[in-house]
Amino acid sequence: VQLQASGGGLVQAGGSLRLSCAASGRTFSSYVMGWFRQAPGKEREFVAAISWSGSSTYYAISVKGRFTISRDNAKNTVYLQMNSLKPEDTAVYYCAADSGSKWPPLWNEYDYWGQGTLVTVSS
Repeated sequence: VQLQASGGGLVQAGGSLRLSCAASGRTFSSYVMGWFRQAPGKEREFVAAISWSGSSTYYAISVKGRFTISRDNAKNTVYLQMNSLKPEDTAVYYCAADSGSKWPPLWNEYDYWGQGTLVTVSS
């Protein structure tokens, strides 16, 4: 599967952005989808994951209550709604897909990665 993330940009602290990740192929619903981010000089970190049907979600503590992951299997797209953004949310955001059967998958179990979209939050 090929993943294309979009929706990044510059936003002021307290603002909102919605990221999208479009997937190719006809088996989108067979993948657990996740969002990760990598800030300058830091390692990539997990942000959120959503199960195959969207019935289950899982968040990093740092974003829980502010970010919402969702998916539309008819459109082969996963979203990340980001509210109450903080300067520390500044990073390149990546979407990823996992073809396994484990929920939630570990970060190193994701098989496919998108190219990333930059989110910059100004103070």
